[in-house]
Amino acid sequence: QVQLVESEGGLVQTGGSLRLSCTVSGLTFNNYVMAWFRRPPGKDQELVVIAWTAGQTHVADSVKGRFTVSRDNAKNTVYLQMNNLKPEDTAVYYCAADLRGGWSNAGSDYDYWGQGTQVTVSS
Repeated sequence: QVQLVESEGGLVQTGGSLRLSCTVSGLTFNNYVMAWFRRPPGKDQELVVIAWTAGQTHVADSVKGRFTVSRDNAKNTVYLQMNNLKPEDTAVYYCAADLRGGWSNAGSDYDYWGQGTQVTVSS
């Protein structure tokens, strides 16, 4: 059984930092591209970051310079480091796994999803 288990999010003040983790089991982690999406309240889901096995990453323009993604393939875990958080970063954050290996911002291209974790940034 495949599981993607995200760490708890939380409530942080504007300018604060938070690190999310997503630990994967039940699949060969190195075969999957890992991504973080988010769904702000009342808005559509959006791609935040992607991390490929070999270390390449993609960061959405909306969070570039503030968010970074990394993965520890030995621990089957992907991390999302969020710095200088803003109220507009408030969202439910989801990690996702994609076997295809390419770049995609379409949620339908991802094979497995975490349960989501709430991040709230207060102004």
